[in-house]
Amino acid sequence: MEAFHHAPISFHFPYAFPIPTPTTNFLGTPNSSSINGMINTWMDSRIWSRLPHRLIDRIIAFLPPPAFFRARVVCKRFYGLIYSTHFLELYLQVSPKRNWFIFFKQKVPRNNIYKNMMNSSSTNSGICSVEGYLFDPDNLTWYRLSFALIPQGFSPVSSSGGLICFVSDEAGSKNILLCNPLAGSIIPLPPTLRPRLYPSIGLTITNTSIDLAVAGDDLISPYAVKNLTTESFHIDGNGFYSIWGTTSSLPRLCSFESGKMVHVQGRFYCMNFSPFSVLSYDIGTNNWCKIQAPMRRFLRSPSLVEGNGKVVLVAAVEKSKLNVPRSLRLWALQDCGTMWLEIERMPQQLYVQFAEAENGQGFNCVGHGEYVVIMIKNNSDKALLFDFCKKRWIWIPPCPFLGNNSINLDYGGGSSNNYCGEFGVGGGELHGFGYDPRLAAPIGALLDQLTLPFQSFN
Repeated sequence: MEAFHHAPISFHFPYAFPIPTPTTNFLGTPNSSSINGMINTWMDSRIWSRLPHRLIDRIIAFLPPPAFFRARVVCKRFYGLIYSTHFLELYLQVSPKRNWFIFFKQKVPRNNIYKNMMNSSSTNSGICSVEGYLFDPDNLTWYRLSFALIPQGFSPVSSSGGLICFVSDEAGSKNILLCNPLAGSIIPLPPTLRPRLYPSIGLTITNTSIDLAVAGDDLISPYAVKNLTTESFHIDGNGFYSIWGTTSSLPRLCSFESGKMVHVQGRFYCMNFSPFSVLSYDIGTNNWCKIQAPMRRFLRSPSLVEGNGKVVLVAAVEKSKLNVPRSLRLWALQDCGTMWLEIERMPQQLYVQFAEAENGQGFNCVGHGEYVVIMIKNNSDKALLFDFCKKRWIWIPPCPFLGNNSINLDYGGGSSNNYCGEFGVGGGELHGFGYDPRLAAPIGALLDQLTLPFQSFN
């Protein structure tokens, strides 16, 4: 299975293998004979052919997924590792977490009820060609992933634990699929109980549990929706199931936009509008609460992201009579759960460039680990990456898999131009999630159990 298609990239020696320094001649340039001699010694088959299989498997388990799939062409044994239970168990133990991103084209406008209702009558279970664009921000490399097994009428809405969550577009009870594109697996979940149009969906997967929350856009009539209720789904390794049976009421007069939720430390978070605030859903207690947003009267285009295990609010601050210049700022929610601390502010010179490119159209953000990307709406030329650890801002290079007529979703950290996020492309938009590409999900056994008591979405 060839899971990755990638653009031409340069290859480096993997990880911490010692690389000998070649000797130099009197001009200071390496001797070719010295280089050849060291390569022959370093790659001596009499040494490498005698490595124990368990050590080789451990080395392979540390490879990033693109390198793993390239390694599968070496021999039959490497090719079959993805089907080996022993190797996958080792992989889950030692494979490092990768703060990557995945992006998709959005198929239909989110807020068009009539078009959605018309589409629902024509949706069928045929197979469509869904394509995702995977970005590795550490190496500034783009890959293309195929989702050939996803049926028509499903859209990606969230990601966690190496799985992508797809939800049915049809208005009514929502069917949900959990897909691992690297392993080529799809697990259907039982449909939600309440009819909805385009709800906000949160997903979090740990080593022993799965939690989903579906909130808002209750379909109270064929032509009207309201944000009224939340349904939750839970299954864990101790055998406890809660299959959409647990519901809760949303706060009164909440007006969040339908879309994604951000999960941090046992809670889902989403933005609330008019006026700006943050809605927090505690998974354990099944309760919602409102958190006041910082400088809420002066915010523009606020977005919630996960950053280094904290909830981070990204927004532009603009007020004509404010005694500080316009800027783009990042706040982190403190452990008390009610207070915000400003952690970063875009340099003023850079903000002037950003504001000129943005031109008042607004922007969206996606975060994962130490990275946040700021994406300008309806502009395929520019996007910014912020690195929490290195405290630096970088203009993002374009995705090589999208043509001039497509949106260039970008998520690297390089220099140059382009951007990724949500914007119109051929009548749709691009949207993305933080994604940890994994050959196996940490709750694989639980997912296998789900296929037994529940029927397929077909």
